[in-house]
Amino acid sequence: MTLQTFLTNFDYDQSFVLLEGKRTVLPDDQEKLIALGRLLASKTSKIIFRSGNAEGSDQFFSMGVASVDPKRLQVITPYSGHRQKTNLAYQTISLDEINLSEEPELVYLSRQNKKTEKLVDQYVAGDKNRYSVKAAYILRDTVKVIGAGNVSPASFGIFYDDLAEPMSGGTGHTMKVCVQHGIPMVNQTMWFKWLEE
Repeated sequence: MTLQTFLTNFDYDQSFVLLEGKRTVLPDDQEKLIALGRLLASKTSKIIFRSGNAEGSDQFFSMGVASVDPKRLQVITPYSGHRQKTNLAYQTISLDEINLSEEPELVYLSRQNKKTEKLVDQYVAGDKNRYSVKAAYILRDTVKVIGAGNVSPASFGIFYDDLAEPMSGGTGHTMKVCVQHGIPMVNQTMWFKWLEE
């Protein structure tokens, strides 16, 4: 997919594009993430860019978008106040604002992450402790893709992945949910080329 194809197909009202990825970003790649956020925000007018507000990829992409149009940056956080000092988003929605008991698909998909399956059950049941809070991050990652409550589903996903261990961890979970729901996505093997177009 070329940059122009992406712009033609996804710059429409209520288009939510994920801009996120791994916490560890290679030093030579950091400026590329900022540049992509800046490029996409400057070449579009309607897309809302969505992030998870994590350090690393999420932060670099957000810096780029916010430098052009912070009103089109939305973050979904695992709890209220998450990394508040570094949050550049115009709109922040916390998992605390979503009634998990009314979101069975969200819980089901989050339970598919085998590392946190039991923690998701504990968290949803209201047993919130320092271990089960890890489930909030996976639930948040699922919300970013499928939506919940007043959060619309994503239209497209742009990721910075660990190419040595692709689709692993929380980023991998988010990408797998995109695949399950037919949400098109690209990683840096594609979007690095967009910066050269």
